[in-house]
Amino acid sequence: MDREVKMYQAEKILEFDKVKRKWEECALTEYAREVIRGTAPFLSERELAAGLRETTEARNMLEKCQTPPLVSLEGIRELLGEAERGQCLAPAELEKLASALVAVSRLKDYLERGKMHGISLAYYEENLEPLEDVREQIRSRIWNEQVCDNASGLLKNLRGDIMRTEDKMREKADGVMRAQKDCMSDSFSTIRNGHVCIPVKKECKSKVSGVLIDKSSTGSTLFIEPSASARCYEALQELRMDEENEVRRILYELSALAAEHREAMEQNIRMMEKLDFIFSKGKLSMSWGGTEPKILRERRIRLRDARHPLMDRETCVPLQFSMGDGINGIVITGPNTGGKTVAVKTVALNCMMAQCGLHVTCEDAEICMNSGFLCDIGDGQNLSENLSTFSAHIRNVLDILKKVNRESLVVMDELGSGTDPAEGMGIAVAILEELKKSGALYLVTTHYPEIKAYAEKEEGVANARMTFDRENLRPLYQMVIGEAGESCAFYIAGRLGMPASMLRRAARAAYEGRCVPGKNTAGEMDALKENILGSDGVLGEDLAGICLSEELEKEAAPRIIRAQEGTTKKRGGSEYGRGDSVMVLPDKKIGIVCREATEKGVLQVQLPGKKIWINHKRVKLLVAAEKLYPEDYDFSIIFDTVENRKLRHQMERKYVQGEMIESEDGPA
Repeated sequence: MDREVKMYQAEKILEFDKVKRKWEECALTEYAREVIRGTAPFLSERELAAGLRETTEARNMLEKCQTPPLVSLEGIRELLGEAERGQCLAPAELEKLASALVAVSRLKDYLERGKMHGISLAYYEENLEPLEDVREQIRSRIWNEQVCDNASGLLKNLRGDIMRTEDKMREKADGVMRAQKDCMSDSFSTIRNGHVCIPVKKECKSKVSGVLIDKSSTGSTLFIEPSASARCYEALQELRMDEENEVRRILYELSALAAEHREAMEQNIRMMEKLDFIFSKGKLSMSWGGTEPKILRERRIRLRDARHPLMDRETCVPLQFSMGDGINGIVITGPNTGGKTVAVKTVALNCMMAQCGLHVTCEDAEICMNSGFLCDIGDGQNLSENLSTFSAHIRNVLDILKKVNRESLVVMDELGSGTDPAEGMGIAVAILEELKKSGALYLVTTHYPEIKAYAEKEEGVANARMTFDRENLRPLYQMVIGEAGESCAFYIAGRLGMPASMLRRAARAAYEGRCVPGKNTAGEMDALKENILGSDGVLGEDLAGICLSEELEKEAAPRIIRAQEGTTKKRGGSEYGRGDSVMVLPDKKIGIVCREATEKGVLQVQLPGKKIWINHKRVKLLVAAEKLYPEDYDFSIIFDTVENRKLRHQMERKYVQGEMIESEDGPA
């Protein structure tokens, strides 16, 4: 159970669950889809070899004989069970059984064609039994979900008698209509509740011998079954009961025939479901351009032109990878977004697919079996469990180290990240030492230069780097094993516009005064710092040509507009501004503030047709003036009389002798 849980986690991390969803789309039967969902890496060499052989032969069959005529046989087992319990199957259900046998026959013919190409998978044909006699008996008696007239001699005779009796009933009714034409409200007989009736006028009811069956909605027409037709109706009902009994007898006979061959039919179903699963592997291989991997006993992995199966084939850059033969650990370094995580997932995912009996998305592959796929990729944060990124990493890593053995494949992304760099580096080295002791194959990614130095000097561990196009600031997604990579952080920052002064400061903070692994002088800077700062403290050749400026150029930014002292209004307090829309309580009248509140808290409000003075506590703000009027609005338009406005305009231009502007609280 624990292995199943861990395998499910590894599938999620490596995205094998997404591969399974694509795989399920290639299957037709629910059985095949269930097997796909439960597929796990084989631990038996024999079973794995058989699984890969099936995939390869299915791919060959698809290429040479096209798509197999597989169908979903859902519900057939239930029908066979009902038949065996003595139940009578309906005509539609028997037709479904016949269609299933037709599908079996077509699949058998398809596999026969595969034998001509010498494909072993085609010999599954010998396990299919089309049961042609059963199929023909059903097809000859059932058609279009009905029992055929020719299903038996008795049924054919009964249905002939039924047709003749129905015609005789109608003839009797038509004879009555011709004899008593004046009593009829129409010239045609009709069928009501299974009886042949004639339309008789209500007032002529006593003139026609027969049984009243129905009447029109108005009641003016009565539908009467003539006595002569009624005698034929009784004979017709007896014939129909005989017909129903004969139909039921035939259905029971066919149901018993199906029950008799239940075992052979269920064998057909099992074979079709198994072949559906096998061909789904071949279809997946064809859609992804897969290749059969060679399974090795020695601990070695070699992939040529490997692709991540879920990435676009047109844009995915093929990966070249190899490990083993004394190199059990690969430490991958390189710039961010350089493809390190995709690279390790590509390797591990192809290995998992191969061990599940699937073809890999490579041009060529040699892969060893692994007892477990142990992965630590992603930040692993869990707020409900109060786990930080680092805590989640460590817990996962410790769990991996408890389970790892020499037959495991371990994948770790950003080893030692999420904590103090110096301490994280030390923990990363300790983890690598434990992995080395286990003898497992392991791939890790990191940015720590100390880890690169460790991999360079440690036996059985190798560096690898992801290439990067510095000119175009574009990762190339190519892995070079045997070389350590650079993060290219300074170069990317310079290309994106970081000025020279900031780069120099960053380089000094990163490298000055630090002992570089592999060198004897504690204060010596490594080659990367020389490329950035140069020997004289200016930018080195690597970055001198890409920095656009010495200092960072500032761009204009929006500024906050401060209000002048004393102009801010205290909304909701005792001060209201001129032009504010307010409500006067308790009358709930709407007005506009004419004059702001005095020291006693009394303000003037313009109401319709008058101005009033009122305490500010009886006023409620509705809309502030700045939301109603533009800046510097002339409120005299609202509050002054026309005469005052004209006089004010004249006085602004010149002195007007003897004139005075009157306001409601005195001369202005």
